[in-house]
Amino acid sequence: MPHKSGFVNIIGNPNVGKSTLMNALVGERLSIVTSKAQTTRHRIMGIVNGDDFQIIYSDTPGILKPAYKLQSAMMRFVESALEDADVILYITDTVETPNKNQEFLDKLQQLNIPIILAINKVDLSTQEKVALLIEEWKQMMPKAQVLPISALHGFNTSELVKLIVEKLPEGPEYFPKDTLTDKTLRFFAAEIIREKILLHYKKEVPYSVEIDIEEYKESETIDRIRAIIYVDRESQKSIIIGSQGKMLKRVGTEARLDLESFLGKKVFLELYVKVDPNWRNSETKLKRFGYPI
Repeated sequence: MPHKSGFVNIIGNPNVGKSTLMNALVGERLSIVTSKAQTTRHRIMGIVNGDDFQIIYSDTPGILKPAYKLQSAMMRFVESALEDADVILYITDTVETPNKNQEFLDKLQQLNIPIILAINKVDLSTQEKVALLIEEWKQMMPKAQVLPISALHGFNTSELVKLIVEKLPEGPEYFPKDTLTDKTLRFFAAEIIREKILLHYKKEVPYSVEIDIEEYKESETIDRIRAIIYVDRESQKSIIIGSQGKMLKRVGTEARLDLESFLGKKVFLELYVKVDPNWRNSETKLKRFGYPI
């Protein structure tokens, strides 16, 4: 039986459930999942293997019109995902209007690669509305195969995987069969800390934050991590730390527990907060944080 393999890139607007779906398909929590828009900033790969296939999924940032250099860099991840995809997995949901970002949809239609259009969150809608949405999307995206799903509840996700494998080209293993992702432990440590900030702080604070893992020392029984939380302004530093350091302690404790669960061993985590005005528009800083410039 021929071996199939390829890059299946997950693309869509913010808050449609791309990261929830990615984690469900891979079977591990690789991407941050929160109710806030623009949660995913990087392109994160998750690799799923079968005896006769290898699927390399990519979760990407939500499509947006950039307001500063950080967002421009995020959109470069989306552009690269269009360029190297063997299959595009475009995610929408039952809430957003189908013609949102029409310009981007037109660009998708011009691609000469298979497109699967998954309508997520069908558990939050009626069968009648979902049926109407399917027809609307079929008319708008005639080249795409449309499938209703619920990433959160696993509805139709096995059908989605079958469809993906059908559309994959024949090819070799791109990664060893026991590889789960292309990202390092440093990357996941930073993302877990950033997730806690997204969950516990409001307004612009989570979007003004970046995490730099200054030191990561591994051993058999304990990993020692020192991380810097960068913010834009002094007032944000005070908010992150909180009264008597309580908020920062809470973030540190929750991040440490998640890291211990993720790594399967003890973690010693130190967090510091630094102010770096305008880091979101600094090419040097963005490059350091792993964004394409």
